[in-house]
Amino acid sequence: MKISAIIITHNEARNIGRCMVSLAGIADEVIVLDGHSTDGTQSICRAHGACVIDQDWLGYAATKNLGNDMATHPYILSLDADEVIGSELRTSLLDVKDKLDGAAYQFNRLAFYCGEPIRHCGWYPDVKLRLFPKGYAQWEGAYVHEELQPDAALSIQHLEGDLLHYTYYTVAEHRARAHKYATLAAAKLRGRPKMSLLLKAAVSPTWRFGQMYLLRMGFLDGWRGWRICTITAREVWWKYWWALRS
Repeated sequence: MKISAIIITHNEARNIGRCMVSLAGIADEVIVLDGHSTDGTQSICRAHGACVIDQDWLGYAATKNLGNDMATHPYILSLDADEVIGSELRTSLLDVKDKLDGAAYQFNRLAFYCGEPIRHCGWYPDVKLRLFPKGYAQWEGAYVHEELQPDAALSIQHLEGDLLHYTYYTVAEHRARAHKYATLAAAKLRGRPKMSLLLKAAVSPTWRFGQMYLLRMGFLDGWRGWRICTITAREVWWKYWWALRS
């Protein structure tokens, strides 16, 4: 059974080569939908044999679904540009490739933050469904944090090994991304009752921090855990406050 890998990119030169290398021997074709990158991302992808489509931005879910439609093989493996197939997961994928029978496959994702893996804060195991038969799953989410929704009747199996996610190289990058996501989330919340937004702005950030740092033991990740939890709590506050003011 052949596999099409689908990736969306925009100025991912520092990440995409590593992602492409990890796909060797697993994907029978790689389709990259690139949002007019200016840093050499497209050249790197083509050098690794990928089919690159220069694509206007449609949103995360819509762009990924367009890529799925372009796949020519029966199975789709969906990756982000900053993700890498780990060695144990690679073995699992190669083993299952010879016996794909219509099921979908999920696996754990391990995030790296400022160079180190994060195993707490609610960030791990972060199970992701990423290998599925074409036409049996759709990405959903109009603004941000898109999710793959499989058909209800689709059997889902879990593979051993981790998908490695190289998230933020610096704390400043995390703050900038949180700001962007909060802006997108606030747009989705516009029009909701003001009192509800005000209550959530007052309560949700503190609850989110306590949940991640204490209940999910973010403190075990040291200063990185503290930064992750505080920036995430701030992102929660931003989205409700900006929605309230809009």
